[in-house]
Parts: sequence; structure tokens; C-alpha cells
Amino acid sequence: MNRLLYLLLVLSLVTTACNETQQPDMNHDNSDLSGVFARYFDERMKLFPLEATANGINDFNDKLYVEFTDEYVAKLREFYSRHLAALNSYSKDSLSENDKTSYDVFKHELEMSLEGLDHRFTTYIPFQQFWGLPLTLGQMGSGEGNQPFKTGKDYENWLSRAAVFQPWADSAIMYFRKGIASGLVLPEKLVVKMIPQMEAMVTNDPTKSIFYGPITKMPDSLSADDKLRFTEAYKKLITEQIVPSYQKLGTFLKNEYLPKARATSGVAAIPGGNEYYRYISRYWTTTSKSPDEIYATGEQEVKRIRGLMDSVKSSVGFTGSLDSFFVHLRADKKFKPYKSANEVLDAYRAIQSKIEPNLKSMFGKFPKTKFEIRQTEAFRAASASAEYNPGAPDGSRPGIFYIPIVDATQFNVTSGMENLFLHEAIPGHHYQIALQAEDTTLPKFRRFLWYGAYGEGWALYTESLGKELGLYTDPYQYMGALGDEIHRAIRLVVDVGLHTKNMTREQAIKYMMDNEAISEEGATAEIERYMAIPGQALSYKIGALKIRELRDKYQQHLGSKFKLATFHDEFLSYGCVPLDVLEKRMDAWSTLQ
Repeated sequence: MNRLLYLLLVLSLVTTACNETQQPDMNHDNSDLSGVFARYFDERMKLFPLEATANGINDFNDKLYVEFTDEYVAKLREFYSRHLAALNSYSKDSLSENDKTSYDVFKHELEMSLEGLDHRFTTYIPFQQFWGLPLTLGQMGSGEGNQPFKTGKDYENWLSRAAVFQPWADSAIMYFRKGIASGLVLPEKLVVKMIPQMEAMVTNDPTKSIFYGPITKMPDSLSADDKLRFTEAYKKLITEQIVPSYQKLGTFLKNEYLPKARATSGVAAIPGGNEYYRYISRYWTTTSKSPDEIYATGEQEVKRIRGLMDSVKSSVGFTGSLDSFFVHLRADKKFKPYKSANEVLDAYRAIQSKIEPNLKSMFGKFPKTKFEIRQTEAFRAASASAEYNPGAPDGSRPGIFYIPIVDATQFNVTSGMENLFLHEAIPGHHYQIALQAEDTTLPKFRRFLWYGAYGEGWALYTESLGKELGLYTDPYQYMGALGDEIHRAIRLVVDVGLHTKNMTREQAIKYMMDNEAISEEGATAEIERYMAIPGQALSYKIGALKIRELRDKYQQHLGSKFKLATFHDEFLSYGCVPLDVLEKRMDAWSTLQ
């Protein structure tokens, strides 16, 4: 059967099954609310199989859908609307406090998801240089990502899933063309970064492809016949489907899309761009703060943190200006001591060892999910930032802290290594995401939910714990921490500036370099990230400021009764929630202490 027809048939069957789900009686009691949450989560995993795989749910590891098409968007609209109607048939007043939280989170999630479908940004721009399936597919198919390759069924699953990439790529080109026709296109500065990403996946020798990785480490449990069969099947998949699809995408981007790409930097220049940015800033911050309010907060924070940086500069005896100190930190060879990627990775492992004795005084609960530090794969390292990939709650996959190391000899120790580890690894993303996923007392939809203001806000907040955890004793590492803090404050200025105030890419790069010790290459990659995914960068600082505000409020209110470990444990017990829901719950907690 034609692959696209097959996908449409599957989607039709899912819709039919969904429509046959009985709607709750408007007069019923609240006993089945947990059933509403469970049905939503189960159906969501079917609709978003890559999300299911990332969550360690392996029932759909052979599935891949084209989620940006008109047909699929209509399916999602029906899905969200139906579950919102089901939620609204329940009486919130008679629920337990935990269920009230779930009710509020669920309502927020459904309403924001529905509103997001009204905007064409993600349908007419299926991917960009920072994230999207063409990048994710390489991670998964390499055998180093979250796609399992442990059994023969796992190897079969990938053959089925990866085969959909060909129609996915064809659909992406179709929707990019719709974007061209409607004036909704990416900036040309981003498109030129996407082309080499596609070209890097093209090879005449399938054994040299990143997608051949699983064949190089087939488990001993596979028979010799199966190993031979999979070897040939994977070679054929790579040669006849995957490589041609990347080649087609690269050619389209280079010859057809790039000439139509825009010279502007922000979404205000595209149809509906202002409305989209107001929505996406609310989506990422989970607040009603206006872009102008966020911009003003950013300017205030940049000024405050610059003052702290001046103090560090003076403490190390540097007599020049702060700007010249930035140049010194970027250029002095003594700050680039590494000769190999392994030396960089070992330095991060040493940070982990240093903080471990102090964690017990700041936390009472610890995740069971294992943790590893790895180097980012070469094919995406040039455009990647350090990142955390969640583990599976069943223990089958560890949480992974990825470090992009393009050239170890240029890796700068003043770039904020200690605070980066706190943020991306422990106790930042690894603690928060793992504890949330492991908590079976939460409805499943909350165990795997993500809000940037909470999750990234927590991770940035944990950077401020460095001195309490025994770090930042080296003034240059503390300077790195301040550098990363001001980096998040700068994001508020440049993200809003790019998308609502006609700030150009070049002006944003200059503003960033004027206020932190970052190279032009690093600043360029960051600014282009904000151009590609508007609003996401706002979540860090807005969330961290709220967490610090709550900690200070409760510390003042409770006095000697305040225990930092209890505060942290309580905060992490909710899973990801919008900031207004968080404050309501934390205020109720503080009154009981």
C-alpha cells in the first residue's frame, strides 16, 4: 500500500476510535476524572509516537506521523476540543487539592494547545536549523538516542518508522511551499545553516551513515540470520529512502526556498507575526506578562548582573573595562587548557563528584533514573547547545547530559562549566524531569508534561545554588555563572527586541557581545536560535525569577521553620505546572508549615 495512503488510513482509524469514546454525563460525579486524564494521555501517545518513545512508552516505536499537515491539525483540534469538553463537565469545587491542580493544569494545556493550532508558524515551517525531525531522526537512528535497539522487534520497529521519513520530507517541502505562497518563511540567515545539515546526512556508502550505527552494535541475542537480514535491510533503507530524502530536502532548501527566504529577523515581518508572538510568549512563560514588560525586566536584570561582574573583575585584579575583560576571557589561551574531548568530559565528571556530598542538605528526594555525560554527535554539534535528554522511568535508558565539542582546544573554561552542569544535569533538568516521570501518584499526563517557565526556570534557579553546593570558589567559574545568568537576562531583551521592536540579527548579536563574554560565533548561534523558535528563550529567566521570589517570600514568612530541602522537595513534587498554578499550590503549602 502507498505509504501516504497507509498513514491516512491509520489516522482515520484513530479518529473513528476517538469519536466512539463515550462523552461524560454532565450530571455525573467526579469519580471518573482520573479516567479522563488517563484516556487523554493514552490517546496523545498514539497521536504523538515520538513523544511516547521519549517517555519510555514503546508501544508505538514503529510509528511516525506527519503532524503539520492540514489533516493532522484538524485531528488535533478535535482531540483537544473533545477532552476540554469532557473536563468542563466536571465540578472543580468538589475535587481534592491535588485533583484541582490537575484540573487547572489540564485546562491550561488544552486551551493553549487549541490556540496554538490557530497559528501557521509551525505548519508552514516544519523544521529549522535548531530542532525538527531531520535532526531528531539522526539522533534516534544512530542507536545513541531514545529509540531502543535491543531486540529484533526493536530493529523491525525502526525500519517501519524510518520508512515514513520519505513521505514526511515530501510533505515538508509541500508545506514550506505553502509558506512561500503566504509570505510565512524563515530568515535567509537560518536557511543557509539548514542546507549543510541536510548535506551532512548524504553518503554513497551506507556503512558510513549515522543511521548504520545500530548495525555496528547488534545484540548477541540476535541470530546470525537476523543480523544478516537487518544489515541488508538497513543498507537498503539508508541508500534508497533516507539519503535520497535528505538530498531532496537539501536541494529544495538551496535552490527553491533560500531565494524566497526573508531578510528580516523577527516574526513581526510575517503575516500574523505580532499575534503569534503574543501567544508564544504566553505559552513559554505561562504568564500574562506583555512583551514590553518582559523587555523591561530584561534590561533591569542586565544592569544588576553587570554590577556583580564588575565586582568579580576587580577581585582578580583586572584594571580594564568590563568589555575588555570579556575580550580577555574569550581570548587568553590559559582559559583553553583542553587537548581532547575526553578531557572536557572528565572536567564535567569532576564537577559532579564535587557537588554530590552537598546535595543531601538541599534535597530529601532523589531520582532513581541513572545519569550519564556524553559528547554531542558530530553531525549536529556545530549548531547544538549543551542539552539534557530525559531517561526512561523504567530504567531502560539513562538521562543524558550532551556536550557539543567541535574543537576541544577552543573549549573555554570560563564559559560557565560549573553552572552549566547544575542547569542541564544535576540538580537541574535531571532531578526535575526524572522525579516527575517517576512519580506514579501524578496522572500520566502530568508525569510527562513540560512547561519551559517551570522546567527551564528550575534549571536556571539551580545555577544560583552553586556556592551552597561547594562550587564557584574560582572567581573565573563564578564569572562564568554570572555570564550565563546575564545571558538569560539578555535573552529577554533580544528575543522581544527581534520579534516586536525591529531589532536586527546584527544588532542583537552586538548587544549580546557587549554584555557578556561570548564569541561572535557563539552569539550568532544563540541569536539565530531565538529567530528560529520565538519566545522559548523567555522561559528561563521569567521562571527563575518567580522561584527565587517564592523562596524569599516563604523564608521571610516562615523564619526558622523554613527548610530549604523541604521547599525544593515540595516544588519538585508537582511536576511541571504553569507558574500561576505553582504559586497557588506553594502558598497553600507554606500556610501548613
